[in-house]
Amino acid sequence: MKRIAGSMVALLFLCSVVVCWAQQEASKPSDKPGNPASSDDGWHVDVTPYLWFAGVHGTAGVLGHDASIHASVSEVFDYLNLGFMGNVELRYKRLVIPVDFMWIKLTDQKALPFDKGATIAKAEFRQTIFTPGAGFRLIDAERFKTDVLFGIRYWHLNGSLTLQPSQLGISSTADWVDALGGAQIQAMLTPKVFVAVIADAGGASAKSDYEVVGLLGVRVAKKWALKAGYRYLAVNYRPGSSFVYDIAQSGIIVGATWSVK
Repeated sequence: MKRIAGSMVALLFLCSVVVCWAQQEASKPSDKPGNPASSDDGWHVDVTPYLWFAGVHGTAGVLGHDASIHASVSEVFDYLNLGFMGNVELRYKRLVIPVDFMWIKLTDQKALPFDKGATIAKAEFRQTIFTPGAGFRLIDAERFKTDVLFGIRYWHLNGSLTLQPSQLGISSTADWVDALGGAQIQAMLTPKVFVAVIADAGGASAKSDYEVVGLLGVRVAKKWALKAGYRYLAVNYRPGSSFVYDIAQSGIIVGATWSVK
């Protein structure tokens, strides 16, 4: 908890510094006053497929039996069967609508020491995280942009254990929704290189639900930009004594943004 609190304090300090810097730069006259404002008319759409190389740490439990989980990035990818991750951001003038989606499927199977009946135990885990939001572009300068965001984060977890070839087994599902508030800050370091900080926090069904993302981006073409950075996502969901999902996922994230229009 001390490490999490320290990280949040450092993030808030960083955000406040960047916002103050952005306000100062936004108040300066533009070198090219004839250029149109960033929030020009019409819709703008950015599509970003990405990969998140995340490790998992925390506690999960069912029916009063908790287990500590510590899986590195390589261990998670050893069991990764399928996955899809992507972000879409729509903007109309100062209205911004970001939508993030992530779905992964992990599987593992082990041989059982029996000659007859069930000879294999297959475990499967699915996680869906859907985060739609809406917000307002508070600062829309040429080199600095700051968005204030509000939204929700929907979680869906499904785990199952099946004995083969009998196909007998057990399955469990959990769904919940948390309300969020946050901000997104982007600063241009050069005409083609930029940094971005995205953070949100909230809760409702979960005791806490928050995320921090730091990115470095490079525009490689008029409609394409490459991004890489670090993402930290944590949730503490304890609806009762029967289920615990107090998990933090963190690791390097890479993606490519296509500016559709």
